[in-house]
Amino acid sequence: MNLMQVDSVQRWMDDLLLMTECECMCILQSKPISVDDDDSQTDLMFSSQDSTHNSLEMLLRRAWIISTELTRIVQKLEKNRWKRVHSMSIRTNCHVRSMITEYNMFSRTSTEPMHEYESLLMEKCSELTEITERCTKTTNEDALLAMKVSINEVLTAVGQLFSQMINLALIQEVKGLVEELDTCENVYNMNAAIHGLFSLTQEGAKLCQLVAQVDGILCLTEILTDETQSEATKAEVAAVIAQITSPHLTFTKHLSTFLENMEEIITALLKLCDEASNGEVCLLASAALANITFFDTIACEILLQMNAVTVLLNACSDKQRVNSSYARDQIVTILANLSILDQSAAEILQENGVVTLISMLTEKTLTGSAAEVAACERVLQKSAVTLARLCRDPDIAQNAIKHDCIPRLIALCRHPEERFSSDAVLVACLAALRRLAISCPAGIDDSDLQQLVKPRLVDSFLLCCNMEESFV
Repeated sequence: MNLMQVDSVQRWMDDLLLMTECECMCILQSKPISVDDDDSQTDLMFSSQDSTHNSLEMLLRRAWIISTELTRIVQKLEKNRWKRVHSMSIRTNCHVRSMITEYNMFSRTSTEPMHEYESLLMEKCSELTEITERCTKTTNEDALLAMKVSINEVLTAVGQLFSQMINLALIQEVKGLVEELDTCENVYNMNAAIHGLFSLTQEGAKLCQLVAQVDGILCLTEILTDETQSEATKAEVAAVIAQITSPHLTFTKHLSTFLENMEEIITALLKLCDEASNGEVCLLASAALANITFFDTIACEILLQMNAVTVLLNACSDKQRVNSSYARDQIVTILANLSILDQSAAEILQENGVVTLISMLTEKTLTGSAAEVAACERVLQKSAVTLARLCRDPDIAQNAIKHDCIPRLIALCRHPEERFSSDAVLVACLAALRRLAISCPAGIDDSDLQQLVKPRLVDSFLLCCNMEESFV
């Protein structure tokens, strides 16, 4: 879980709170601290705004810990470590009870089916504790073998009930957030709900799907297209949409709600990108747009109709809006997908987009971090891919040659350090170079022509990878 990917010491300290004195914590959390009615009402007013976020955070934390404990019990059971199995069963029992108590305290969406799962799960956890305790009081091998089979059955039941309960709880929380978005009367609650949805979508495909399937897209579209909403609110909505529309998630392509609202979403995101006051807003808007362009050529056609090429290329020349490799990665992704359509070539040529793409072939890292290097590699690769596609048009090819595209592509092919030793960048550059060579073979030196253009692509690739010293 992304929630758990924090500093190891901090993670240990956080987990320690949940792994000690679970029963005492459970009792304490069931008791009110204040008896003053006015104070209680005030606390409730503030806590209600964060209750969904708190219940989700708690639920995900507990779910991770309980899943880990159940896995460890299985491992110890295989080794016949009966005392450890029993002690860990007790601890799991405590975690489950604490989770249920905390969830019911924080959550405002708990339902009768949820309570039924809670009761069944606690019963099975108690049964697990009882049967493992009997194992510690006998040395009879036949009895232990029989109890081991029973423990496995109970563990399976606990795991299934736990999984079903967590899934139901997450569905309830997502529905609660979407309903809150739909009925929000103040900016604070709206932003809290949007942030809650964003946190959920970062936890994997299943939660993204839940958000998309419970009218989440409709609510997000309404906020995104509402002129009265702030830029910050719209940027956070764009972040949620970017998560939901990630290319590795396939379910969004088949959601009627998204398809029905796609034109509105694209229009609002492009406007947000065009009017962004800073790099973060432009990055989030362009990331969502980039993901949407993978859906279908319809999305690309809509963008072209909205003069997206001009907006995106203008953004690239604005250091305030596009100020990082991450942002350029998103922009060039959109251009790469637009370049599939023949009509995009004329617009890119008219807006001097070829020069922008060639400049992206010189992308460098500022910090040297692994994430930034990866972003630079993607910029280089996608720029070369876009040029290769666009150079189907002779005018684009001539324009690229005029602005010294060929020498840069050759440098990227011959010098691994220029492409961060990326094979993907190498393949893309070789493909672009070969496309340009069709228009202007005389513009390429004979040695480059013989090594990088005329052989099969795979042979040129292997040559560049394995004979780097011969290029010095």
